[in-house]
Amino acid sequence: MEAWGYPHKTVNHPAGEYARDGEGFSEVHSDTMEGFWSLLCSWLRPHRGISQAKLPLYLSFFEFVHNVRKRGKGLLSSSLAVLVKKTPKPI
Repeated sequence: MEAWGYPHKTVNHPAGEYARDGEGFSEVHSDTMEGFWSLLCSWLRPHRGISQAKLPLYLSFFEFVHNVRKRGKGLLSSSLAVLVKKTPKPI
């Protein structure tokens, strides 16, 4: 995962650690990853198999959609507007 640009952080369950705070919020939490993985599996299920070569693209797209969901629909619509904006032809 780190080779694809996803940082890897851990918690130490045997030591009684289940979350690690950072900057005022729970930065590392096992439930966060389990919830994300569950949503990802449900989202990938209809595709019925993905090649390993394309897996990073699917993961990146799902991560983007998941993060936009937290920030509101305004970010998604503004991002799409930038992507589909027509550029004027040079004279």
